[in-house]
Amino acid sequence: MKRRAQEAPSGAQGKGITASSNMGQAASASRAPRQPAGGLLDWFQASKIKTLILNVFILYASIPFIIRMFPSLLQKFVFLNFLVFPFGVDFQKPEVYLNHTRNFYLTSEPGITIGIWHSLPDNMREEAEGKDPSWYEEALADNNPIIIYLHGNGGTRATSHRVRFAKAMSDSGFHVLAVDYRGYADSTGHPSENGFTTDILFVYDWVKARSRNSTVIFWGHSMGTGIATNTARRLKEKDGTIVDALVLEAPYTNIRDAAATIPVTKIYRKFPGFDYLILDTMALADMIFPNDKNVQLLSSPILIIHSEDDAIIPIQQGRKLFEIAYNASEKKENVVFIPLPSAMGLGHDYISFHPDLAGILKNFLQSVK
Repeated sequence: MKRRAQEAPSGAQGKGITASSNMGQAASASRAPRQPAGGLLDWFQASKIKTLILNVFILYASIPFIIRMFPSLLQKFVFLNFLVFPFGVDFQKPEVYLNHTRNFYLTSEPGITIGIWHSLPDNMREEAEGKDPSWYEEALADNNPIIIYLHGNGGTRATSHRVRFAKAMSDSGFHVLAVDYRGYADSTGHPSENGFTTDILFVYDWVKARSRNSTVIFWGHSMGTGIATNTARRLKEKDGTIVDALVLEAPYTNIRDAAATIPVTKIYRKFPGFDYLILDTMALADMIFPNDKNVQLLSSPILIIHSEDDAIIPIQQGRKLFEIAYNASEKKENVVFIPLPSAMGLGHDYISFHPDLAGILKNFLQSVK
């Protein structure tokens, strides 16, 4: 009896252990599903990341082929005319940005109307008050030099560095006609290289019909350098007209070379077929802007200005263009290259902030007379 009585607690203890074990197993069983759930979540998240990476890679790899199949897409990236900044500009009120400036429009061909701001020399500020458009036109014959300003891609004639340019030149006695090509700002039509040339040919003829003996200068910036040389070449080939002077600010040799060096194409430069799929497609999209070929055929004095810290179009392209023009020119002294040191921090867009930009132009004009 005592043994059984003694064994009973042992049995009870065994049952207790068994119960505890069962409870532990039940608790483990209740926790067990959490591990697969956590693993599934990790797998799902990793899968999403892999899918995202794969989609990004497919998109990256597809773009060059899409561009090759649809060359016109490249025009959007090059012209950037859809970037209308600053926003909310009333182009018919240039006085908000520039004094003694009037807005007007010219129809370069049927259906194409281009917007222009004409800034007078600052010394005519008081005389210009209250004057009508015909007075502004007549003022072009006052013997002050006239600049037809051809801006780069993106933005409008109201963009800050372009306004700065017009003001600096106006303050120094120049007329400035800042043109928005077809498809830019409030100008109608769609942008194209041939269309730009047509527009500026019309502007040039319009100015020459009113300027008498005043010097007329093409000043092109970035993309506008190609428009300047295209137009000057067309004028010479058409009837032997020699533009009085060309100023090429931050120029490229041709648009293909420019596309090979601008930052936006950097991610594709190691891509197999980059030259064929992207660079060669520039010509298929009717974009050549051959500054290098144009300057070999021009007789006009040429001034090239380029900043050493230009991160968009490297100064090497400006130097190369100068060498081509210099070697082709019969009057070597009429081809001048001016590099601007990096310390000035003018980069690609802010050469117009140079403290004596107008003085550089005046010295050049005097040297080539």
